[in-house]
Amino acid sequence: MSKKSAYGLIIALLIPVLCYLWLKSASETAVDMPGHPFEPDTVMQSVVKGKVQTDTVWHTTKDIRLVNHMGDTVNLYDQRGKIIILDLFFTSCGSICPKLTTNMAKLQQSFLKGGDTRKKQVDTSIVQFMSMTVDPVRDSVPVIREYANRMGVISDNWWLLTGDRDSIYNFIFQELRLDKFSDEPVSPDFVHTSRFVLIDKNMQVRGYYNGLDSASLLKLAKDVGYIMLEKDKKKKSAVFQQIIDLSWLWLIIAVLVGGFVYYFTSTRQKN
Repeated sequence: MSKKSAYGLIIALLIPVLCYLWLKSASETAVDMPGHPFEPDTVMQSVVKGKVQTDTVWHTTKDIRLVNHMGDTVNLYDQRGKIIILDLFFTSCGSICPKLTTNMAKLQQSFLKGGDTRKKQVDTSIVQFMSMTVDPVRDSVPVIREYANRMGVISDNWWLLTGDRDSIYNFIFQELRLDKFSDEPVSPDFVHTSRFVLIDKNMQVRGYYNGLDSASLLKLAKDVGYIMLEKDKKKKSAVFQQIIDLSWLWLIIAVLVGGFVYYFTSTRQKN
């Protein structure tokens, strides 16, 4: 075999190997997407084409109907398809609630169109902010409306919510599961917590964040960006899966080597 043929054969071998190593390295250094904070509801396994596939069913937050500070009856599922950032408050709170609301307002400001704080035009297509009162008996619609005006709430994509106390508390503990993995005690009688909750487009809780900590809020903002770019795992790229599968690597190598051998054999016979 001539030097030219040898170099061609080496290149044919190296290209798929280098591609595989690059893809493997890229997958190992990929962005750490926000996961799910608690165990899945169910895990089902099935065999497809001889391979075991696992289908994980994560807890999906149930719908709830409340009234916002503008007096409109709204449902959580009205915002399906958007990312939701939710916190808890009560208007008579003299400790952490005003700070939580202020920090929520800062998050909302980060979604202003064009970054112009004077126009205060928020992008309502991505994120919906929700602040749910834990004292709905006293926090009527007029009360939370006055609080919203005082705290600079932009109503375009931020609801302050009130409603039936039992429904709210059931939602907090059964759907948001705010008492799970909490460093601070969460009383079932009167919830008072600094946690922000991140809910994805499928109404699944993706994380809890300290609404009083700037580092935690920065992570929340980044996680919103990651979830915006998240692809549906049920629609995996077959091409990508085939490329990173080692068995396909050897198939590619075999085809290339065979092609080179056939080409150079044919060339030598003609000469």
